[in-house]
Amino acid sequence: MAQALLGNQVPRVYTPPLRELTPETTLGFAFAEFCAERETPLLPWQDWLGKHMLELLPNGQFRFRTVILLVARQNGKSTFAQLLALFFMYVVEVPLILSTAQNLDIAEEVWQGGVDMVEGDEELVQQKTRVVQQRGSKALELSNGSRWKVQAATRRGGRGLSGDLVMLDELREHQTWKAWSAISKTTMARDNSIVFALSNAGDVSSIVLRHLRRQAHRTLGDPDGLWVDPATGEPIEEEVIDLEDDELPQDDSIGIFEWSAAPGRSIRDRAGWQEANPSLGYTITEKAIISALNSDPEWEFRTEVLCQWFDGAIEGPFPSGTWDGSKDPESALADKTRIAYGIDTSWDRTMTRIAIAGYRPDGKVHFEVVASRAGTEWVIPWLKSPDRKRKPDIVTWQLSGAPVSSLTDALDESDLPTAHWGGTDLGRGTGQFYDLITHLDDDEKHDPLAFHRPQPALDVAANTALPKIAGDSWFWDRSKSPADVSPLVAATAAVWALLNREVVVKRSAYEDAPAEFDLML
Repeated sequence: MAQALLGNQVPRVYTPPLRELTPETTLGFAFAEFCAERETPLLPWQDWLGKHMLELLPNGQFRFRTVILLVARQNGKSTFAQLLALFFMYVVEVPLILSTAQNLDIAEEVWQGGVDMVEGDEELVQQKTRVVQQRGSKALELSNGSRWKVQAATRRGGRGLSGDLVMLDELREHQTWKAWSAISKTTMARDNSIVFALSNAGDVSSIVLRHLRRQAHRTLGDPDGLWVDPATGEPIEEEVIDLEDDELPQDDSIGIFEWSAAPGRSIRDRAGWQEANPSLGYTITEKAIISALNSDPEWEFRTEVLCQWFDGAIEGPFPSGTWDGSKDPESALADKTRIAYGIDTSWDRTMTRIAIAGYRPDGKVHFEVVASRAGTEWVIPWLKSPDRKRKPDIVTWQLSGAPVSSLTDALDESDLPTAHWGGTDLGRGTGQFYDLITHLDDDEKHDPLAFHRPQPALDVAANTALPKIAGDSWFWDRSKSPADVSPLVAATAAVWALLNREVVVKRSAYEDAPAEFDLML
């Protein structure tokens, strides 16, 4: 009889411990003992995870302030989270545990499972003092003063509270930073706290999880090549974030524990099943995986069962290969070119981006995102700064009907060379931008007339943006696109300002435009 296939106890990608893990160097042993006493012994992978994520520093504090768990669906993340919360309440005796998920029902279901464990345990139930069952305000309270509350994953979630263990389930569904910023910052005033993020793999719209995973992988030496352009083999430049402090200390308090199939695995490779499903042979059967393999689309199977990332949440607006075909890591502005800046603010007003556009030495267009910060107050000082190497010949933004439109009066009153972008020019500019990216030569081969460097935020926006139809034209839809498209809108605005004939004539600086663009204007 063939031996049952067992999932891997050790994750394929993980942050290694600083020293040997013993009962003195990690609370994982005490956690495992607590679970065994509840007659809910940990699975081998859960036992391994508990020992590693609860590692202690020599001063007795937790090594990790942020822990990222990536594992395929239905492997026991929720059960692990329930047991971990109860361990922190009964053994560590922390004042407050917060749990949340993008869907409040999921967070409340995990919490309810923990309450059921308490009420079904003769020892644990003795310390239960109160259970609040009001939707949106569920809480479990113990006689030792420890509380476990459920919070909605919103910009207001957890504000005013200080959490000692914060659990964010299904982090792949966070498509903006607002919930993460609100919930995770509840630990700022707690010197010995953990933010525990749980998820399976995401897609291009999973901006929070994607960012955290990329940073953690880079710290580990980039095992999956997340920071290498597969087309060129060259390192990918990180998105330009214009900060006051150019040098920030390396953060070694993030731990990642990722059970996922290695890149390049066939969906039928059983080794990949083992890598992504540590509960295989315990609570998950090969039969269940084979059933999913035969019924799911490939990328559904890869995301849910192999915990592999999908790089195209939806069919993007640009024809297949054209956006990637317009990438050029060496693309740069010519020394003497007109310079246009485009500004846009995200739909939720959390981030404002500035993009630059100008001509390359070969006469084609170059554009990129050059600044990205929260809020809008910094925009005009940034553009007027004497430190700007490329002074603006023109600055543009959407005149009305957009979050960035709140800057209109201030920009108009500044001494910057400005041009309003609105009305029919919104569709015209978006169409021009699209045509530059998708341009074909006489032989119907892709021959882009505009190029950009690889930038994660810009690439995500370009691969997920949805169009908003307006009469016979269209432009980018900020509110309905699954990811933040402000980098793409800012780039589109900058290119429109560069190419628009009326603006250029007004500024008397159109002489250097290449003749091939005449038909586009």
